[in-house]
Amino acid sequence: MLHHISFGVSDLARSSAFYDAALAPLGYVRVFEHETAVGYGKEGGGDKLSLKWVPELSLPGDGFHLAFAASTPDQVSAFHAAALRHGGRCNGAPGLRPHYGPHYFAAFVIDPDGYRIEAVINKTTES
Repeated sequence: MLHHISFGVSDLARSSAFYDAALAPLGYVRVFEHETAVGYGKEGGGDKLSLKWVPELSLPGDGFHLAFAASTPDQVSAFHAAALRHGGRCNGAPGLRPHYGPHYFAAFVIDPDGYRIEAVINKTTES
């Protein structure tokens, strides 16, 4: 359904360093950069996530979070570790979340601006 999403960040250099590291294990890279924006997607493709510098940032309310697709549980774990090393805060360690489904393996992080993000795989590793 979604083509892309963008959200504001208070410090573009800090946020882009965080997302460079956190998204790399999931296979997402910086696909464009401008002095006021950075975009991420698959190598050679368009942006699916854009970060835009906003001098007076206000975050969306409770209930908003962004989940990134992973291909393996190891990618979810690597996302979580990289995010924590680059200024993120743990909001749920990597692991199964049976209350979301029998194969829902996810990790949750709060980024440097306070956005709630997640990496998830929701299938068996054999599928």
